Amino acid sequence: MNLALFDLDNTLLAGDSDFQWGQFLIEEGLLERDKHETKNIQFYEDYKAGNLDIYAFLEFQLKPLSAHRRAELDKLHERYMERKVRPMMTEKGKALVNQHKANGDLLMIITATNSYVTGPIARAFGVENLIGTVPEQIDGEFTGRVSGTPSFKEGKVTRLKEWLAQRGQSFADFETTWFYSDSHNDLPLMKLVDKPVAVDPDEILKDYAERNSWPIITLR
Repeated sequence: MNLALFDLDNTLLAGDSDFQWGQFLIEEGLLERDKHETKNIQFYEDYKAGNLDIYAFLEFQLKPLSAHRRAELDKLHERYMERKVRPMMTEKGKALVNQHKANGDLLMIITATNSYVTGPIARAFGVENLIGTVPEQIDGEFTGRVSGTPSFKEGKVTRLKEWLAQRGQSFADFETTWFYSDSHNDLPLMKLVDKPVAVDPDEILKDYAERNSWPIITLR
């Protein structure tokens, strides 16, 4: 069996689900635009530059989850999916997932974006397995804090190895391992798989992929 791993934001999606969740909450009047949007944009620029403080970002990004009851959040998420996410789901992205599925590969979306935001997105792509940063919950409600290791940079490697170990598996159990990503932040995991693929890559990843003869594709 093969293992096919997919980054989500700006890879399978033609946009960033984390950034758009914040923008959606602003549009819904649940966050103050002046206070939130500037920070949201700055964190996004830090991510693209490769110097994001993941814990500072998560403190900022998970806090709105704690301000609303779970039932209210779930209703909001349904509107967010229709307004923000489905327009970012490209036909090429869906076709790539379906191609690996038809090959009988084990599929996973692995993303730094929190698992509450990304769970329904993974299901919309028909991908059962998801590793995302886990928001802490108490009695089913979000605290605004992170639980465990964020799935960001080397954290993706840590979380994936833990997940495989729980299944009694390791990388060696797969004939071929794939990882599709747009971001140089994902180089720690891309260097571990057999077939790393740069998808609409940022300039740092594009340069690295070209120097190492990695495939470069577009899903846009």
